[in-house]
Amino acid sequence: MSILRTAAALAATCAAATVLPPAAQAQHVYRIVGPDGKVTFSDRAPAAGAEGKVISGGPRSASGLETLPYQLRQTATRFPVTLYTSSDCVPCNSARNLLVNRGIPFTERTITSNEDLDALKRLSGVTSVPFGTIGAQHLQGFSDAQWTQYLDAAGYPQQSQLPRNYQAPAPTPLVSGKPPTPAAEPAPPPRPAAPPVVDGPTPNNPAGIRF
Repeated sequence: MSILRTAAALAATCAAATVLPPAAQAQHVYRIVGPDGKVTFSDRAPAAGAEGKVISGGPRSASGLETLPYQLRQTATRFPVTLYTSSDCVPCNSARNLLVNRGIPFTERTITSNEDLDALKRLSGVTSVPFGTIGAQHLQGFSDAQWTQYLDAAGYPQQSQLPRNYQAPAPTPLVSGKPPTPAAEPAPPPRPAAPPVVDGPTPNNPAGIRF
């Protein structure tokens, strides 16, 4: 794909983004638990009677970009970059190195579980990594030339403009882990047994009187 066509595609995406409300621009993935307990993933909000939770998607908040130079902040807000990776993935390392060396602010999501894999398939249509998004543009696999074309067309600088105090967000799993089960409270100690009641006379009560 030529750089001209790439720029046109991103420009069309930007034009559409100016029409859509902010909620429609965010790309969310929902983890949905149906009434029967079945877990599915969808980019649509859960229907009535189903429990849903947003597990990923949408641009980063402005608070994570406010330290960037103005032009870079504008580009990162309009065309946020997200990289999906897994461990022991050489192409993932290559994609990450390209973004880091060029000074691209990006979010990294890791695929470490079957739930992560299901969510990635729902989001991208594939189960292979690396997978990347620049705004609404999907990039499957890694090609230095292709990723560079789309970053150029989005308006990202070719050399890093990140401030020295910029701290990239730590990679996080695509699907948030389940909260740990609280430990059960220890059982209270057994109460001492009451002394047995003895009928009849005893050495301390020769008459066997009871009150």
